[in-house]
Amino acid sequence: MNSQKWALLLKINLGVFVVFMLQGCTYSEKKDKEHLVFKYNEHSNIATLDPAFARNPQTIWPSNQLFNGLVQLDDQLNIQPDIAKSWHINDSTSTYTFTLRDDVYFHKNKVFKKDSTRRVIAQDFVYSFDRLLSPGLASPGSWVFSAVQRYHAANDSTLVIQLKKPFPAFLGLLSMRYCSVVPKEAIAYYGNDFRSNPVGTGPFVFKFWEENVKLVLRKNPIYFEKDTQGNRLPYLEAVAITFLPDKQSEFLQFAQGNIDFMTGLDNSYKDEIITTKGALQPKYKDRVKLITTPYLNTEYLGFFMGSTSKEIASPLIRQAINYGFDREKMVTYLRNGMGIAATHGFIPKGLAGFDSIQGYSYNPEKARALINAYKQATGATTIQVTIGTNSQYLDLCEYIQRELEKLGISITIDVMPPATLRQLKSSGELDIFRASWVADYPDAENYLSLFYSPNFTPNGPNYTHFKNVVFDSLYVEAQKISQINKRKLLYTQMDSIIIAQAPIVPLYYDIAVRFVSKKITGLGINPQNFLVLKKVKKAK
Repeated sequence: MNSQKWALLLKINLGVFVVFMLQGCTYSEKKDKEHLVFKYNEHSNIATLDPAFARNPQTIWPSNQLFNGLVQLDDQLNIQPDIAKSWHINDSTSTYTFTLRDDVYFHKNKVFKKDSTRRVIAQDFVYSFDRLLSPGLASPGSWVFSAVQRYHAANDSTLVIQLKKPFPAFLGLLSMRYCSVVPKEAIAYYGNDFRSNPVGTGPFVFKFWEENVKLVLRKNPIYFEKDTQGNRLPYLEAVAITFLPDKQSEFLQFAQGNIDFMTGLDNSYKDEIITTKGALQPKYKDRVKLITTPYLNTEYLGFFMGSTSKEIASPLIRQAINYGFDREKMVTYLRNGMGIAATHGFIPKGLAGFDSIQGYSYNPEKARALINAYKQATGATTIQVTIGTNSQYLDLCEYIQRELEKLGISITIDVMPPATLRQLKSSGELDIFRASWVADYPDAENYLSLFYSPNFTPNGPNYTHFKNVVFDSLYVEAQKISQINKRKLLYTQMDSIIIAQAPIVPLYYDIAVRFVSKKITGLGINPQNFLVLKKVKKAK
């Protein structure tokens, strides 16, 4: 379907949204209230609205509007109260005691008597956590509680969680959407259909979902949070989500003003909307805001350390590849400056330990010396490696291929579908793979866990099968330290080991990019690129 047909379809759909949400109003009233509807497109689709399965941004974004947990993160990733108004941590026993608010209610729904609601109590969190851990549910978020020994409701307003051992990042884990509170009445009533009939406590309530076409959320009139002036949140009347699968069509809808914001930078439109220096093109400046922030995502190439390839097994070749291309130039010309060249470690900008070490910078002379040392040591006359990637990152891999071939390393690029890449990466069938790691929670431990040897895939996220005794001991020791400044010192040591041993090639630290209509205010940005709409306003 061409872009003009997509445009017509989207206009029709958004018209249906407004009619559906504002039914009962006159035509003039509908037009007057249209500015209360925030519109965006989700090109990757949404598989479920059950927070127990909120494993990716396309599911987390609507779930953020529908659900709450014990704690939440602000745009600086500081942990803030949510349903828990306060908490106390007993370091000696690794026990967390949460005191809950008494003014939080579930969305009004037919699962409650007389289509009413009821107050959230501590036992609801016990139920929600039990459900998350249930083998029958098979939630991908059950790992969040792997460090938990037990939990219980001391009374309606007090929840106690005890860990098996110290884990300083635990509060950050509780901010994940997996840990949302859900009512047992809704699960009992809807069963598996809870995925399309969500009942939570969030600023918006579920209204309508025609899968692959449109999703509508309405304002929750009994939401508990208020602004600094005492006004009840949210300000918007509704959220309308469409599902155009093509990023270029999504961009056209944004450019025409049919959707209010867009995130990310796709090759199909990046040169149209921003310059090579990362600024808005002049023709968009009067109606679009560009908002950026460091994103907790490190893009990298990974070496499978269990490979039988002599080249992959050699730290000389792994280091030569790291030295052999210009990351600054790559980010400037292939990402239009929307990224930070990864010349430090694996930890991205925005987390403790990011800039504490010097990583690999462009040094072709050093790369050649390492290649020659490898040839002298092994007697090899040629060096050949293969990189597995998907089409989205083909341009990056082709750039690296061209640069390394100048140095004498022959590279084959194997392009495959994203699902195939994930599978082969997990099973150790790719000598070199293009990958990224987006933070599950805001602590550098989440990144360093990719190199802890007990986490070898498929039991954990150690896709490279890197193993180092010193690294493992530092990783364990860091979990015992609650002070972030002291933990940072160990994080730096661990990241230094990774850079020295080179089981990876850091490419760039990502930047979260948002293009926002100037009609929109109150839409911030955060290093996890989560969408939070409770404080958003939209002008007429």
